[in-house]
Amino acid sequence: MADPITSRSRPGVSPPAPIPTGDGARSRTLPRWHYLVALAAGALNTLSFAPTPHGGWLQLAIFVFFFAWLTRSTGWKSAALTGGAFGFGNFVSGVWWLYVSMHFYGGMPAPLAGTALLLFSLYLAVYPALAAGVWSFCAGHARNGAADDRLPFSPTWHGALAFASAWAIGEWLRGTVFTGFPWLATGYAQVDGPLAGFAPVVGVYGVGWMVALTAALIVQALLALARSREAARGGAHGAATADAAGVDAQPAPRRTARVVVPASVAVALLALGLLLPLVQWTTPANAPLTVRLLQGNVKQEMKFEEAGMRAAIDEYQQMITAKPADLIVTPETAIPVLAQQLPPNFAAAIRQFSDSTGSALLFGAIGGTITPEGRVVDYTNSLFGVTPGSHEIYRYDKHHLVPFGEFVPWGFRWFVNLMNIPLGDFFRGPPVQKPFMVHNQPVAVNICYEDIFGEEIARTLRENATPAGVLVNSTNLAWFGDTIALDQHLQIARMRSLETGRPMLRATNTGMTAAIDAQGRVIGRLTPYTIGSLDLTVQGTTGNTPYVTSGNNTVLAVSLLLLAFGFAFGPGIVRRRNGKQ
Repeated sequence: MADPITSRSRPGVSPPAPIPTGDGARSRTLPRWHYLVALAAGALNTLSFAPTPHGGWLQLAIFVFFFAWLTRSTGWKSAALTGGAFGFGNFVSGVWWLYVSMHFYGGMPAPLAGTALLLFSLYLAVYPALAAGVWSFCAGHARNGAADDRLPFSPTWHGALAFASAWAIGEWLRGTVFTGFPWLATGYAQVDGPLAGFAPVVGVYGVGWMVALTAALIVQALLALARSREAARGGAHGAATADAAGVDAQPAPRRTARVVVPASVAVALLALGLLLPLVQWTTPANAPLTVRLLQGNVKQEMKFEEAGMRAAIDEYQQMITAKPADLIVTPETAIPVLAQQLPPNFAAAIRQFSDSTGSALLFGAIGGTITPEGRVVDYTNSLFGVTPGSHEIYRYDKHHLVPFGEFVPWGFRWFVNLMNIPLGDFFRGPPVQKPFMVHNQPVAVNICYEDIFGEEIARTLRENATPAGVLVNSTNLAWFGDTIALDQHLQIARMRSLETGRPMLRATNTGMTAAIDAQGRVIGRLTPYTIGSLDLTVQGTTGNTPYVTSGNNTVLAVSLLLLAFGFAFGPGIVRRRNGKQ
């Protein structure tokens, strides 16, 4: 096709060379509303997560739109801005509950808390921006190489794979850098969605990879269909559009294949995701356990006051000794004192109850080491276990601490001082700790948001000489009020059950106290902000899912390999596809 002569060409002067593409090109500038639409799409994506039921289907539709919108970008900078706008909209609307913890419970002035939320959301948005920018490079600088910049980008197979890989790498980085914050990772919305079956194979980041790839293939098929129809209709503009897309000179069967093949692969991925839950990666092991999960609903503003601590200890003593069970679990720091300073009547009551009823207990308290001089050092956020007939006390110390809540990042002491949050600097426990034995069933425990790090839980199961058959999470989400954080955290716990093929028990202060079976289904829960116990029976399992065996290594290796291929050969593939050597 001849190069077009612009309106600025003069007689006797050779027409200009084809307009280069990319951000340095003389191409159109995307209007500001393009980024506002991307931001709105990101905010809408928050609705695909809990508490929306079956939000995975909504998420898939949003990602189809997002990828189609991303293909409008003119180079890596506009692609990165589009991805960043999408991410900012998602995070500022999805983790707004951090404002509640900083302002209402931390005492930070509202303007500062709001500013901190916005800055944190901007930081989180860096990762989808990075993913979109990397995709742009690996997909041939997000352009089809045509001189007419009005023509849209023509998605390719390597571009679809690059999008999935860049997206997964971006989410993994967000969950790793600066101790990580993988909240709202794409795969979490799929626990009730069509791609949940991939969780025990490739984990939450791998599920996000599948979402991105499926969406990109759908867009590829839809745009190929639209251009094929445009070519069939004919006309000058239709011919130009089709010619640039590489479809007009191709026989009808090949044009049909450009539609059918990516669509078929997308459908196959969805079908496989729906069928994979039929595979049993783990098997039942040992006798079922009767469990009681306690929810004291202690007000956060009273928890660390003298009167509040006494009331909380008395309340949990009554709840623990109310009824026997194989395993009784309290929330995080339910007993908000140093373990060495437990009231004698509480310690005696739970010991006598455990020995007389055969009940094993896990209660949250503060760990620490008392020096010979009487000073307490190395405070820990811990769970302590009481086993019937044994005077040995089990102890689990939280390893993955919460920045600003449990440790102060370097240079941010001033920020913590703006809030009224006690216990701001803890000592870390080891990354892999022994399980708590309940009869003959090993139980792996974790505290608070440790359960959002699937690789760490998989590592605990993988590296323990006695792998646990049941997971227990003890947490206190009262810091975030009655917000969507409670539903989101329950959804995250369900993903851990899917990844590991093990049941998850959650004891929380205010909610969501719940039990999840090995297939990720909620089998019981308590109403948030009520006092009560959840009594049920749970069956432990044995065996390793592929994800427990390999962790995130599979999705990282595949993604890096595909990105390297796209970066090295993507631009050349695009040029050859458009007839330019």
